[in-house]
Amino acid sequence: MLREMMKRERIVVALSGGVDSATCAGLLVEQGHEVVGISMRLYNAKGTVSASGGRCCGPRDLEDARVVCAHLGIPFFVANYEEEFQRTVIDDFVATYQRGETPNPCVRCNEQVKFLPLLHRARALGAAALATGHYAQLDGEPGERRLRRGVDSRKDQSYFLFGMPRSALDFVRFPLGGMTKDEVRGHARRLALPVSEKPESQEICFVPDGDYAGFVERQGVVARADGDIVDEQDRVLGHHDGVHRYTIGQRRGLGFGLGTPQYVVAIDALKRRVRIGPKESLYADRARVTDVRWLGESPGSQLRCGVQIRYRRVPQMATLRRVDDRSVEVLFDAPELAVTPGQAAVFYDGDRVLGGGFIAESGGGDPARCATASGAETVLAP
Repeated sequence: MLREMMKRERIVVALSGGVDSATCAGLLVEQGHEVVGISMRLYNAKGTVSASGGRCCGPRDLEDARVVCAHLGIPFFVANYEEEFQRTVIDDFVATYQRGETPNPCVRCNEQVKFLPLLHRARALGAAALATGHYAQLDGEPGERRLRRGVDSRKDQSYFLFGMPRSALDFVRFPLGGMTKDEVRGHARRLALPVSEKPESQEICFVPDGDYAGFVERQGVVARADGDIVDEQDRVLGHHDGVHRYTIGQRRGLGFGLGTPQYVVAIDALKRRVRIGPKESLYADRARVTDVRWLGESPGSQLRCGVQIRYRRVPQMATLRRVDDRSVEVLFDAPELAVTPGQAAVFYDGDRVLGGGFIAESGGGDPARCATASGAETVLAP
């Protein structure tokens, strides 16, 4: 734990209503800090979120956070960020699917909602720090802070945090980053927190039924969605009801009886065309990553690092070549599986997060190398 945490400070804790953020607050209270709890009202959906468990930031979670603060004897506030959440997370989610890409709303939420607005609010309250229940770590002296993975590889959330402002590294705290999930549960029980046995969040908070395509359609912005499903020779095999119903690597629902398993290998939203192919066609040895930001100094024209293209995916070694100030070309050492436009690509030096961006396109790949790679891995539909 950082030295600043050893003296009594006023610390704002972002409370989601779950066990992690509650334990974060409980441990800081136990250490003698002046703790203030803040929850964000992000999305209501006329009560559908509050009616179901296992999701974050719904009305039920706000009440859980309130009960936790009462138990700990600390002030509790609710900040309404529904408009910001709609604009920066939900609208982006819908637009990304309409482009034939696969969004990661948790990255956008952490970047645009859970840090920037709360950082400003915490500073306005005269706090020395904003603490969250993320499984990530910080080290280094003020002005030279570095973001690192949490020690629990099953829970590490550093992948979602690459977009936080570099200036925030001196102000944020991650008290749980050096613990495992089991240790956190143990502290929650020891502190008798009311949410100590609450299940973890599993689904996206604003899609409580898990039907992402249906959610996009219910936003009322899908126009002329139907199109063709084609093979790699552009032969029409069938038809679909919208590119937003497909994602790179998808296998489920593609029963065309072609003799070998088929996967979605490309999506052309302009032509409303979904292309399917064999497993080896899912591999690419390069990608263009845009909207790049760095948590340290921007590197030169070229950089060797690990690149993680999905949450829980193991980073693969690659060479980054700078295209301009906000984009890079990623050249993987070995063909990588299902490099999906819309997903975050996060750059690591060991366990340190260097930065990241969003995959705009992928391609390349020697057929022989890709065929060899395809025999070594199993495709999991997103």
